[in-house]
Amino acid sequence: MGYKVVVAGATGNVGREMLNILDERQFPVDEIAVLASRRSQGTEVSFGDKTLKIQDIEQFDFAGWDMTLFAIGSDATKKYAPIAAKAGCVVIDNSSLYRYDPDIPLIVPEVNPEAITGYSKKNIIANPNCSTAQMVVALKPLHERARIKRVVVSTYQSVSGSGKEGMDELWDQTKGMYVPGQEVEPNKFQKQIAFNVIPQIDVFMEDGSTKEEWKMVVETKKIVDPKIKVTATCVRVPVFVGHAESINIEFEDFLDEDEARDILREAPGIMVVDKREPGGYTTPVECVGDYATFISRIRQDSTIDNGLNLWCVSDNLRKGAALNAVQIAELLGNRVLKKG
Repeated sequence: MGYKVVVAGATGNVGREMLNILDERQFPVDEIAVLASRRSQGTEVSFGDKTLKIQDIEQFDFAGWDMTLFAIGSDATKKYAPIAAKAGCVVIDNSSLYRYDPDIPLIVPEVNPEAITGYSKKNIIANPNCSTAQMVVALKPLHERARIKRVVVSTYQSVSGSGKEGMDELWDQTKGMYVPGQEVEPNKFQKQIAFNVIPQIDVFMEDGSTKEEWKMVVETKKIVDPKIKVTATCVRVPVFVGHAESINIEFEDFLDEDEARDILREAPGIMVVDKREPGGYTTPVECVGDYATFISRIRQDSTIDNGLNLWCVSDNLRKGAALNAVQIAELLGNRVLKKG
């Protein structure tokens, strides 16, 4: 016996990826419904070898459905998630709306699966920010061994993290560079993204950090350990898919780079590619379509007593969004609903 599953936002990049991953991982689906706004009603999307028609989320009755994966942004989620939750359908939300609610679990299954039991307070589970998700997968096994005091992270985030509009803008600006008179002015981003990097993701806050940087701080504390100090600089780069991060970690106890490499090799969800030779590391282009979070460039930081540096790369549409949501659905099914 399987589950009755809803995917809300099924016409977007993340929603389509959710459908792909549900099929790839053979999630036990008895029945599936795909939703979006009224203007997309009737649009067809693929689920394995099936073709599904989009239904209007405004008119959809969530009663009798087991779980719904939301990829519709915070504003729409604020309206529809409580409706689904009240109808008895567990919401797994990819937006930032509920991540900081103390009564709603924020889950990365490889890191804090035990938190799943907290879903029952509001019938909602939050999916973390894309940049946080891949980082905490790497941090957790190291934290268990040597206790992390402080993390300094710089991100190199692809344009797909800002949606289809961001991908289109990079493509159009890149083409416009080679065609006189076809230049494309910035719209989705604050400055030109083609052949450039932009040290701003989301809005600025009073202390000078951006909201994306604040998210990484707060979410890491909620998912891994509130005692960990985190400082982040988040940068948008002209890459279509795949986020990369340079992570510097300070531990309470000494952790040798070789032991760290062994720990990460054994950790769930991680693939270590770390050869000290040209090309002996993973880049965003190589991680696209993969489930793993790739770790490379593991090395001692000689400027502090107990420090390590590492390079972390992941497909942000997968582990940073759709894959993590499906893994939460699997965790919910295996530990709580137990129908599959």
